[in-house]
Amino acid sequence: MPMAMAGETRPRWVSDLSSPPAPRTKTNIPDPIGYPSHGSKKSSHKDPKAPKKAQTPEEMDTLKLKKAWEVALAPVKSLPMTFIMMYMSGNTLQIFSIMMVVMAFKNPIMGLISTNQAFERFETETNKGQMLPAKLAYVAMQLVALAVGVWKINGMGLLP
Repeated sequence: MPMAMAGETRPRWVSDLSSPPAPRTKTNIPDPIGYPSHGSKKSSHKDPKAPKKAQTPEEMDTLKLKKAWEVALAPVKSLPMTFIMMYMSGNTLQIFSIMMVVMAFKNPIMGLISTNQAFERFETETNKGQMLPAKLAYVAMQLVALAVGVWKINGMGLLP
């Protein structure tokens, strides 16, 4: 079958794809709130191509301190799930309960060892003093996670 003959007409949808129809004129239906019409140059949204305003060092320190507190409180967010898994695994010596106990001790100990590495990306010369409470909270959260592991091995009868 030959490709396209010279006298053959194209379907309408092919010509619509190559040259889209003109936008419709404005009707009496108002634009939704927060969505200005395409024709207006005013927009409530920021221009994505506009250069971003440089942040001051004080703003950066505040943002870094906020992120450091998020890191400091992260260990306690996984604690409820760990606690439930420990409770559900039972108090007998089985491979699953032993693996849960090993993980309950390994993760907080590794977190305690790497405390400075967890916060070094947020620490600057100007916010070193403000970073200390976040580090102490991180250590406290890791110790709480260790306490859950101690509770589990006590329940298993492995503590004297």
